[in-house]
Amino acid sequence: MIQLGIISDTHGLLRPEVVERLKTCDAILHAGDVNRPEILDTLRAIAPLYVVRGNNDKDWAEGLPHSLAMEFGGVRFFTSHNRHDPPRDLSDVQVVVFGHSHKYFERTIDGRLWLNPGSCGKRRFDQEISFALMEIGGGWWSVEKVVLANSSRMPSKVS
Repeated sequence: MIQLGIISDTHGLLRPEVVERLKTCDAILHAGDVNRPEILDTLRAIAPLYVVRGNNDKDWAEGLPHSLAMEFGGVRFFTSHNRHDPPRDLSDVQVVVFGHSHKYFERTIDGRLWLNPGSCGKRRFDQEISFALMEIGGGWWSVEKVVLANSSRMPSKVS
C-alpha cells in the first residue's frame, strides 16, 4: 500500500499542519503554484516529490515540467496545473490531478478520477484550506479529503 499526499496552490505558504500530515506519505504530488523553491526543499525532505509548474511559478521554476505522467501502485496518473491542459488521449490514465482553482474537486468522469486537492496555502476568496491523501494498492485507490480545522470561515464583523 502506498500513501500519496496530493497538494496544490501553496503560493509560498507551507502550513505546519500540512507538513505534519504529509510525514506519513510515501510520495507527494504538488499540482503547481508553489511560488517558492524552499517549499520544494521541505517537501523533498519528507518523501519523493512530483511537481508541476503553475501559472504563478516564475523564473525560478523554469526547470519544472508543465505536466507529468507517473504510476503509483499500478495506478496511472497525469498531472498538470490547469484542468484544461491534459492531452486528448487519456486512455492509459486512471487519475488526473490538477490545481489552479483553489477549490476541491473529486469526480469520476468516463471512468477516470479527476481530482483537485484545493489549496493548502494562502486562502483565496474565503475558500476552505484543503488537500488530499490517497491510499493506493493493487490498482485500486481511496481518497481522503483533508480540510484544516482552522480554515473555517470567519464570521463577518458586526459594527
